[in-house]
Amino acid sequence: MSPRTGRPTDALKNHDLKVRVDDKLYDRLLRYADDNNITKAEAIRRVLDEHLPKN
Repeated sequence: MSPRTGRPTDALKNHDLKVRVDDKLYDRLLRYADDNNITKAEAIRRVLDEHLPKN
């Protein structure tokens, strides 16, 4: 079995983040992800990308 698992990608995600949130924010995240048919991780990436400067 190959040591690499998961979907191949050109955009490697080498950094893992951990953040603690309250129930309200977590529910908002779940709703956003569900409404957009994406995973929680993708929802977080999108929100960060939309709100952080692109420089």
